[in-house]
Amino acid sequence: MRKPIQNKRNQKPKAKQRASLTFRMNVLFFSIFLLFSVLIFRLGYLQIVKGEDYVSKLAMMEEVKVNTSVPRGRIYDRNGRILVDNVPENAITYTKLPTTKTEEMVKIAESLAALIDMPTNRVTARDKEDFWILLNAEEAKEKVTTEEMNKFRQANEGIEEKEVNREYDKRVRARITEEELASLTEQDMEVLAIYREMTSGYNLSPQIIKSENVTDHEFALVSERLSELPGVNTTTDWKRVRLAPVAVLGRTTTPNKGIPKSQLDHYLARGYSRNDRVGESYFEAQYEELLQGEKSVVKNVTNKKGEVVETLTTYDGEPGKDLVTTLDIELQQKAEEIVEKYLLEAKRSGSASLLDRAFYVMMDPKTGEILSMVGKKIEYDEETGERYLVDYSYGNFTTAYEAGSTVKGATVLTGYREGAIQIGSSFIDERLYIGGVEKSSVFNRYGRMSMNDLAALEQSSNVYMFKIALSLGGLTYYPGMGLNLGNDTLQKMRNGYNQMGLGVRTGIDLPGETIGIATDPNNPGNILDLSIGQFDTYTPLQLAQYVSTIANGGYRIQPRMLKEIRNPSTDGETMGALVEEIEPKILNRIDNTEQEINRVKEGFRRVYIGAKGSAARYFRDAPYTAAGKTGTAEVKYYDPEKSKSGIDTLNLVHVGFAPYENPEVAYAVVLPWATTSSNVPQYYNNLIARKILDAYFELKEKRAGTDISSSTASQKIQPALSEEVLNEDEEEETVNE
Repeated sequence: MRKPIQNKRNQKPKAKQRASLTFRMNVLFFSIFLLFSVLIFRLGYLQIVKGEDYVSKLAMMEEVKVNTSVPRGRIYDRNGRILVDNVPENAITYTKLPTTKTEEMVKIAESLAALIDMPTNRVTARDKEDFWILLNAEEAKEKVTTEEMNKFRQANEGIEEKEVNREYDKRVRARITEEELASLTEQDMEVLAIYREMTSGYNLSPQIIKSENVTDHEFALVSERLSELPGVNTTTDWKRVRLAPVAVLGRTTTPNKGIPKSQLDHYLARGYSRNDRVGESYFEAQYEELLQGEKSVVKNVTNKKGEVVETLTTYDGEPGKDLVTTLDIELQQKAEEIVEKYLLEAKRSGSASLLDRAFYVMMDPKTGEILSMVGKKIEYDEETGERYLVDYSYGNFTTAYEAGSTVKGATVLTGYREGAIQIGSSFIDERLYIGGVEKSSVFNRYGRMSMNDLAALEQSSNVYMFKIALSLGGLTYYPGMGLNLGNDTLQKMRNGYNQMGLGVRTGIDLPGETIGIATDPNNPGNILDLSIGQFDTYTPLQLAQYVSTIANGGYRIQPRMLKEIRNPSTDGETMGALVEEIEPKILNRIDNTEQEINRVKEGFRRVYIGAKGSAARYFRDAPYTAAGKTGTAEVKYYDPEKSKSGIDTLNLVHVGFAPYENPEVAYAVVLPWATTSSNVPQYYNNLIARKILDAYFELKEKRAGTDISSSTASQKIQPALSEEVLNEDEEEETVNE
C-alpha cells in the first residue's frame, strides 16, 4: 500500500513563523538585559563613584527653624482696647555652629563679658562646677585616678561605659572644694553666665544671651565688634506686657526661663526651642498656638568642613494672631472697684474674721461671652502686717462654695421635671419634724402658711424645697416621719442640677477648671440640705451658667473668653482682618417645658420686686427690669486657715439676669465665709449685684451712638485703659489658696 505524500508546501510557512518568533524573543530578552545592565551600572556609578560628592552636597544644605524674635499676638478686649501687648527691646544673641569648639565659645564669652554687664543670678552650683572643670581640666583629672576607676569597673562587671563615665563625673564633682569654687572671680562669673546661655540652645539656632536691660551703650559696643565675635549678633527682641490687672489673662515665660519642664516634651515635639516664650497660665496658655506665631526658616549652606558659608531665608516667619477677648475692660474695671469696696467694707463690719475673698461673674446668657470676671482676695504682708488686695479672677472657676438658696430655682425645675410638683403646686410651709430633727424656713420658724412655687421662690422657702426632695424620694411629709428616701433621690436631684451647669464643668476655654465637691451623704438629711444649696459646692462660674440657662429659656451655653481671631494690625490704628469669629456652643437643653422655665423666671422676678422679695429692697427701684435669687449658706469653714477649720460661718451668694423680658446679661456674686454670726445683717452680695448691674446699663447708655456701640467698634484699636503694667519678668502677687 502506498504511503501518503506529505504536503511540504504547508510545512514551510509554519517553520518560518516559529523561527521568526524565537528571534524576536531573543532580541527582547537581550534588550531587557542591556537596559538592566545600564541601570545597575548607573546606580553603581552614583553610589560608589559619586556617592560621597552627593552626600557632601546634601550636607551643605540644612533647613532649620530659626529662633528669630517673632512678635506674639496682641490681646484685646471686646471693644478693641489693648489688654496685652509687646514692647521692643535690645537683645544680644549667639548662634553656635556645628564646628565651633568649646575653647572658642569661652573666648567669645570673655570678649562679651568685657562689653556688657551680665547678671549672674541664674548661675547654678552645677554651672560653677562645670565651669571650674572647664578652666582647670588637669586639676580635675587628678581628682579621680585611672586605678580608682578600674577598680570600679572590676567591682561592677559588665557595666556600660556610659555608666562608668557618669560615676567618674560624679566623683570629680564631689571632690571639688568650696575654696576651689570660690576662686572663680566676679569676671569669671560673668563669663560663665554668658557661656551657659550660649550652650543652652541648638546648633544654627540663635540663642538670646541678654535681652533684659540691654543699654544702648552695650548694644552699640557689641554692634561695633560683631566681626570680632563669631556667631554674636545684635537684634530686637519683644517683652510681653499686661496692661490690665486681670490675672485670668495669664502670663508667658521669659526667654531665660523658657519652656516649663513639665511641658518640655509637648512643646519640643511641636518645633519649639527650649528657650521659647510660651503661655504659662490661663488665656495665654489656652491659646498658645494662635498667639505664638511662626519662626522664620533658613537654609544654611555649609562647606565640606561644616562651616556655614551662606544663609538663605526660605520663610520669613509670621507674627502670632491677635485675639479679641469677650471681656469689656471698662465694665471689668468698674466691677473690680465695686467688689473691692464692699469686700473691705464687709471685712470691717464685724464678725468677718474669716472673710478674705469675693467673686463676681457677668456673662451674656445667649452667647456665653464672659463680659466681666472679678476675683479679689485679701492678703497680708508678713513684715508689716498690712492687708492688700490681690487679683483672684481665676478663683471664679478654680474654687467652689456652698451656694445657699440661689439653687432653689434648680430644685423647682427638677421637681417639675420629675413630676414631684406641677406649676402652681402648693405646700404648707411649717416647722418640720423628720427623723428626730427639726427644720424650718428662716422667715417662718413656728407658723403654718400655704404657698405655691412662686411664693416659695420669692420668700425663699426652705420647707417648700424640702417637700420637693421628699416627693422626689417617694415620701409625703407627716410630723415625726422617718427619712427613708428612695435610692435614686440623690441622683435625680444632681442630674437636674447638672443639666443647668451645677456640679459639672462649664466648658470655659481656660485651663484649671474645677467642678466642686459632691460627696456621699452622711445621712439622708444631707439630701434635704442639697435642695437648699447647703451640701454640694459650686464655682461662681457654674452659678453664672446656671442662671444663664434659666434666663435664655433652658439652653446651657458654654462660657468663653475668646471672641475673635484676627491677623496682626498693619497700621497700628485698626485691627487686622478677621480670621474667625467664635460661635456660641450649646452644651444641652434642660428637660423642662418653656412654661416651667418661665414660671421660675417669674419667681426670680418676684425676688426683685415682690412685696416679700428677699432682694426687693435693692432692686425694686431699678430703672431697668431684672430678676434673680439670693442665697445664704450655713457652712463650716475649711480653707485656707486650717487652724480655724470647723467654725460655723455664712456664705453670701446672689445670681440674676437683666433685662427680664430679653436678658442681655446674667451674673453671680459669691462672698465665702462672710460672717461668723447670723445675727449680723449681711447684704453685701445684693449691693455688689445691684451696683455692677447699674454700671453695665450706664456704660451701655454712655456708648449709645458712639463707635464703641457700633458693630465695627472692634476694628479700631483703643488705648489701654489701665496705667498698671506687668512685665513678663516681674513677679506677680500670689494668692494663698
